Amino acid sequence: MDQLQNKRSGQRVLTVSQLTQLIKSELEDRFPEVWVEGEISNFRPYHSGHVYFTLKDSQAQLRAVLFRSAAQRVPFALQDGLKVVCRGAISVYEPRGEYQIIVEEVIPRGKGALQLAFEQLKEKLKKEGLFAAELKKKLPLLPKKVGVVTSPHGAAIVDILRTLERRFARLHIIIYPVRVQGEGAAEEIVEGIQFLSAVPNIDAIIVGRGGGSIEDLWAFNEEIVARAIFACPVPIISAVGHEIDFTIADFVADLRASTPSAAAEVLIEKEQAFEERINNLFRRLGQRIENLLEKQRHAVVVRIQHRAFQNFKWRLLTWGQRIDDLEGKAKERIVSLFQDVQASQAQVRLAREKIANAMQKKLSKLSSTWEKIATHLDGVSPLSVLRKGYALCWRQDGRQIIRQASDVLVKDEVIVSFYRGELSCLVQKVDALKTIESMLSKESK
Repeated sequence: MDQLQNKRSGQRVLTVSQLTQLIKSELEDRFPEVWVEGEISNFRPYHSGHVYFTLKDSQAQLRAVLFRSAAQRVPFALQDGLKVVCRGAISVYEPRGEYQIIVEEVIPRGKGALQLAFEQLKEKLKKEGLFAAELKKKLPLLPKKVGVVTSPHGAAIVDILRTLERRFARLHIIIYPVRVQGEGAAEEIVEGIQFLSAVPNIDAIIVGRGGGSIEDLWAFNEEIVARAIFACPVPIISAVGHEIDFTIADFVADLRASTPSAAAEVLIEKEQAFEERINNLFRRLGQRIENLLEKQRHAVVVRIQHRAFQNFKWRLLTWGQRIDDLEGKAKERIVSLFQDVQASQAQVRLAREKIANAMQKKLSKLSSTWEKIATHLDGVSPLSVLRKGYALCWRQDGRQIIRQASDVLVKDEVIVSFYRGELSCLVQKVDALKTIESMLSKESK
């Protein structure tokens, strides 16, 4: 005991706590800020918000702690195997006597933090089905009320309004002004989407802004914005940045437009396509009526040319003229209806229904008129009698019908017309007294 006291004479004996404190103070003074590169392992997040992990390379490892305030500033998800560069201060965790780095900033190695966060969120939402094509809502055929969520001072709203004005689009535009970049922008965009989706009779919503860097566009990559777009009951068009820019909002939206002006074009194209469709229907309907009337006119001409129809020629021509009048009135009605549509595009849906009803009624009327004409013609036509087996007898010149036997003499040549075909006959005997009634009475006996 005396020897031990002699050896330590003049020296201070430290406790474990005291020595640890000295080491801690020395390390903190020596390494107030360092950058350390390594691979994350033993990653352990806690409910408190603090994150603990180990940085390692092929020869050594270093414990690390990321307290809640710093962890909330990391824009991407940390995980085992991720190579990172950490900025922080070296300290000692006294209860275990272990030195560690207290991390203030984490940067992914080889890939930007925002880009990594973008890819991680994109993969997450894709697995949840937020990008599924079968869940995309279709734009209405003729939108009348459209909401726009964007900055009131940016180029996006100018491009949208200028495009609509150039095309004379009759749209009711509701603008919800928001910040499109910076702190709080994502929350304002969500509020805008939720507000406009509750507006009565809103047909579609455009969400977007002009181009910029990935940092400028980041509000449209936030998860809360993506989920607000997906939950919106109204179709949403995403129009963020330029054609080469893609955001999470683009993937979730029901339709992506390459630019804000392109989003306005999409809405106008629907109306133009509908107008062209109406014009095509008018042309097809008119052509169909013309074909129908031409077909019926041809049938009338065929009947007129039949020998048995000569006595009804002028009557048929009169009916033909009536058909031409009906055709002209039908065309005039079509032109009138078409002009009504052009003069009032704001009521194009109502006009479409009126046109369809008017055309149906007109066709029904034409069909009914033609049936009456055909019925009347059949009633007065000798062809209906010939079709039953009867025949007509003509003089040899074919200009005069022979109505009774006394009109001919023996050895006269006559022509007998059937429903189909004719016979040239030579009269061998004439019995002017025999009648159809006497022949039928004999057969009945």
